[in-house]
This record gives sequence, structure tokens and C-alpha cells, in this order.
Amino acid sequence: MKTVYVYSGLLIMGLLFSQMELWVTGAHYEALVHVIKLMTMWALAFIMIRVGYEFDLVKSDIKRYTWDYFVAATAATFPWVLCSFYFVWFLLPAGAGQSLDAWKDALLTARFASPTSAGVLFAMLAAAGLSATWVFKKARILAIFDDLDTILFMIPLQLIFVGLKWQLGVVFLVVTLLVWLAWKYMHVLKIPITWPWVFSYSTVLVIICEAIYFSSHLIDELVPIHIEVLLPAFVLGCMIARNDVESTPEGIQNGHHQPDVLDSAGELRVATWVSALFMVLIGLSMPPLLAMGVSPEAVQEADLVAARAYVVEDAGAPASRQSAREITGADDGETVDWAVVAFHVLMITLVSNLGKMFPAFCYKREASWRERLAVAVAMFPRGEVGAGVLLIALSYNISGTIVLVAILSLALNLVLTGVFIVAVKRLVAADTSLPSREPA
Repeated sequence: MKTVYVYSGLLIMGLLFSQMELWVTGAHYEALVHVIKLMTMWALAFIMIRVGYEFDLVKSDIKRYTWDYFVAATAATFPWVLCSFYFVWFLLPAGAGQSLDAWKDALLTARFASPTSAGVLFAMLAAAGLSATWVFKKARILAIFDDLDTILFMIPLQLIFVGLKWQLGVVFLVVTLLVWLAWKYMHVLKIPITWPWVFSYSTVLVIICEAIYFSSHLIDELVPIHIEVLLPAFVLGCMIARNDVESTPEGIQNGHHQPDVLDSAGELRVATWVSALFMVLIGLSMPPLLAMGVSPEAVQEADLVAARAYVVEDAGAPASRQSAREITGADDGETVDWAVVAFHVLMITLVSNLGKMFPAFCYKREASWRERLAVAVAMFPRGEVGAGVLLIALSYNISGTIVLVAILSLALNLVLTGVFIVAVKRLVAADTSLPSREPA
């Protein structure tokens, strides 16, 4: 658990430093944010390639994965619906429930609560020594599926704002193709998987994703083609052939499997360092929240377009340049009531995490109640994909308290990630009768 505490400390350190970036870098702030974004994409790609490499599917049991996708979809939908209603009922002006525009803003902003942070989750669970457990294997597939569900569902949500655009159809086709490649060519691509090669693969994927976005942005600034690096990196990992199976002559020595190359001390050391870097970068990607509470004059020149580049990718729609005062919805000279904001942040965090509890009521034939509860808690961490949703919401000029509360709730969930993982670890350790299971 020492590594979990170190990762949590690095994440919090990154969050703290992110609040000083705007003042320290000044005119160079936007360039710094872009560098952090690219580095975050690269580290996430490295993590997800390794996750995909260790991922397995039993193709003869499609019914099982259909159920897993349903569980993941509900675990993504419930937080979204609950947060949407909370925004409309408690944060928007009275009577907002009768306004279609209010519901559009709430539905898009609340989608930040849907996806589990796959990169953060996998790094933390591995650091906690849970990689061999049923909880890790089930959380892995559910996290991938709920991120996939979020990416797919963003297409109709964006249609509400920009109408029928061919770029959204391209995104759907690319995502469908990637899923098909992972299924059709699971572990058949014979290429190296050692860390120098994975560094190279990650770099190429980042370049491709950025090139697609930049090129499409030149064609249409309103709706560029936005491909999350998380999915292609995971698919590539799924396609890379294993080196520890009986089908390879060197894979068996004296009747035993040869240890996988990723289990070597050197590979584990590099993976630990990359995960640590990823934690810092996720923290550094947070917008300068302190700017939202100072006077309008102090922030009127702040470029919060760059600040909104919170995570892995630029979201796509044209961003407007807004001051922190405009994002909070405060008038000139008006200060934000931080006590009220803090209350709503706590409530929206509680509501969004309660929505993630659905997996605890599933898999009764596979796991004990402690394990099922551990899987649900493991789905709490938010990060790269959810922050990308907020970036899209801001780029469509959605502002006001709901955006501020959503950003702060995301930050709070990041800070609490270590607490969630400790809870998962204790739930698994408290279960003294873990039957052996097939990998999920």
C-alpha cells in the first residue's frame, strides 16, 4: 500500500502546483497546458497498452460480456441522470426544469460523472497488489466498457448542440472499428512489448490522435474529429501477441510457462515510474480554480480556454474566451459564496458515487458481497474522460455554478482516489473465503 500513498501524494501535489501555473508562467501558460496535455496522453497510452496486453476475452461466452456491458452502462448512466436532476433542481434558477436549454446544459455537464478513470484506477489497483484478484479483473472490464459507453453517448449529446455532422459519424465508425479489431485479432499481432517499444507505440498513437484532430479542425472548427487516445491504446494492447503461452516453443520450460516479459523487474520499475508521472500530470491538468474566487480585474486577462484543456485531448468545439468570473456566473464585483459551492460539491460528489454502486448488486453467483462492493467502490475514481466531457461543455459556452461545481467535484474525486483504493483493499482483505475463478 506504500505505492498507493505515494501515488495519492503525487496526484495531490500536481493539483496544488496546477493552481500556481497561471501566475508563474503568465503568457506561456497556454503552451505549458498543451505540453502537459500531450504528456498526459502519452502516459495514458503507455498504461492502456499494458492493460490491453494483459486483457483476455472468452469469445465463446459473448452473453457474459453483454451482461458486463449492461452493468457498466448502468454504472455510467445512473451518476449522469442523478447529477443532471441535481443540477436542474438545486443549481439552476427556479423554473429551469421547464427550459429545454437548461436540460441540455445539465445533461452535457453531468456526463462528467459517468466514466471511471481507467488509467488512474488500474495504476492504483496494481500498486495496491490487487492485480490477481477477481475485483481487479472485473473492475478492469467494467471501467473499459463504461468509458466506451461515455464516448459513444457523447455523440448524440453533441448532436443536440451542433446538429447532424459527418464528423460525429466518423467518430462512431472509428470506435466501432477499434472494438471489432480488439475482438477479431485478440493477441495475434507479433510485435515487441518491452518498455522502449511501448514508449514508441504511445508516441505514435498520440501523434495520430493529434494529427486527426488538428487536420479536422482546419476543415471545420465547430466539430473536429476527436478520438480519445485511451481506446486505440487499449485496442493495440489487446492485439499484441502474448509471449507466455504454450503456442510459443520458448514459452514452456520443464512443463511450466515462461514468465511474461512484463513481469521482469525492469519492466515493473518503468511501469511504476510512468504511473507516478501520470498521477502528477493528471493533477497538473486541473484548471486554476483559485482564479475563480479573486476579483474580476485580477482574472479578466486569464486565458481559461487553455485552462479548460484539463486532460487528455482537446474536445473539439470552438471554445470561447471566458474569465473565471464568467464561468461562475457572478456579476461584476460579486464574489462566489464558497460555502454554498462547497456544499453542492459535496452533494454532487456523493450523488455521483452513489450512482456507481449498481455493480454491488450484480454478480452474486461469482463473488461475495464484499468483493461486489469493492468493485463498485473501485469505479469511483474519475479522471481523463470525465474531464474531457467538461471541456466539451465549456467549449459550448455552458457556464455558471453547475460547471464550477462539476470541476470541483472532479477534483475532490481525484483527491479521494487513494481513500477509495484503500477501502477496496480492505474489503478484499476482509473476505477470507475467496473461491478461485476464471478471469473476467
